[in-house]
Order: sequence, then structure tokens, then C-alpha cells
Amino acid sequence: MLELISKPWPWYVAGPLIGLIVPLLLVAGNKSFGISSSLRHICAACFPANISFFKYDWKREAWNLFFVTGVLIGGVVAATFLKSNEPVAVGENLKSELLHFGVTDYSNLVPLQLFNFQSLFTLQGFFLIVVGGFLVGFGTRYGGGCTSGHAIMGISNLQWPSIIATCCFMLGGIIMANFILPIILSL
Repeated sequence: MLELISKPWPWYVAGPLIGLIVPLLLVAGNKSFGISSSLRHICAACFPANISFFKYDWKREAWNLFFVTGVLIGGVVAATFLKSNEPVAVGENLKSELLHFGVTDYSNLVPLQLFNFQSLFTLQGFFLIVVGGFLVGFGTRYGGGCTSGHAIMGISNLQWPSIIATCCFMLGGIIMANFILPIILSL
């Protein structure tokens, strides 16, 4: 049993399981799957009378807070108990491309040469960590949800805005990975 949870599941197992969450949530209580809305619920619980955007019945969505808490606890458990000593599997073509930018350490989920506390104070780290984090947060709020909400829940409900948002996520990722990231990594 431990072997079953100690390695990543293949896409053909994990994908359908995630996909089955959508009808389960809809049938079980007309709930929508998404992560980013939980931040709004937390803010509404902490600042109920101060900001009009947070004046709604957040307690009705408390299940979402339990879900996000479970995701966080699961991440801590996985990082603590299921940590592998094997490096992250990276394709040879990508390795040679990243070597050009000085990335050689694949012992963590993210390259430690780029994502660490010291690199936060470099121009490259500032763009990757601070500006990138701001853009993700801003885009999530501006787009009315995150990738899990739009791509998993919205598309399965055939919501036109979610289809457009997911196409924009994909286009933005392609542009970032192929054009903008190489410029940032060369700083």
C-alpha cells in the first residue's frame, strides 16, 4: 500500500480521478471545484464588516476551506514522509537547454539555482518569484478563478468564459516558456 502512494500516479489514473471529483461535487451538494476562491472565504471570515467585497455568507462555502486545509496537510505529509532521494525526471533536451542558463540541480521540485531565498534579491529572482507571484495572483482574481476552477470545473460544465480562460492559460504558458522565460533566465 505504501508503494501505491509513494510514487506519482500515471496521468491515466490521476486524470480520471480528478475528473470524477466534478460530478461528485455537483451531485453531493451543487459545489464547484476550485482553489482560489478559498482565499476570498478566508478574507471574508477575517474581515467580515470592513470591505464590501467580503460581505457574503462565507460559512456556506466552509467545505472549501476544509478541502484547501486537506491539500496543505497532504502536501506537508508528502514532503515529510514520501520524499524521494531520486532527482526529478527531466528530459535530456530540456536539461541541455537549462544547462545554458546554469541550471544543473534537479534534486528538488524546482531548480534551487533559481528558486531560493538568496535569489530573491537578484534581478532574475525578483522577476521569477515576486513579479511572477503577483501576476499569478492578479490574473487569478482578474480572470475570476484559477486553472483548476476554469479548466476542470468550468470546461466540464461547458462554460464559455472558462473555455476562453483555459485557452488563454495555455497560450500564456507557451509564450512564457518559449519567449519570456529565456530572457529572464539570461539576466
